[in-house]
Amino acid sequence: MLQDDTPEDQLEAAPVSIVEQAGAICYRRTKKGQIQVLLVGSRRNGRWGLPKGHVEPDESTSITAAREAFEEAGVRGTVEPAVFGAFRYRKDSSLNSFVVTVHLLEARGSARSFPELGLRKKRWFSCAAAITEAAQPGLRELLLKFQKRSTGSA
Repeated sequence: MLQDDTPEDQLEAAPVSIVEQAGAICYRRTKKGQIQVLLVGSRRNGRWGLPKGHVEPDESTSITAAREAFEEAGVRGTVEPAVFGAFRYRKDSSLNSFVVTVHLLEARGSARSFPELGLRKKRWFSCAAAITEAAQPGLRELLLKFQKRSTGSA
């Protein structure tokens, strides 16, 4: 189900265009078996979100999700080909509407060097903390869905 995070004051103005993006909920298990989720800070405003970006021509959303996880956070791992969910948002400075297709990516390692090293913050959170910190309501709902799935309560 697509979550629409467009603020009510922007609903009246139709988007100039819909921009398709893909992103990853990157997760790992600690030695104690707890699940952690990676969030990255927006370069524009510092708010927490997923590694995500534009889907290149002839690129699947799962490939985009894996590429963005590496480019923005240096994370490498196994991406699930099935779509986990999607959400919509608008940037404060844009009339475009962004639709993010989300895949799960189990982190297997982290690179010492990656394209956006030093350009944005990144942090591993517990599922509960990630839900609280995520900037977009639709993303928070997907993180809640992931938390329920990972604890077996879904």
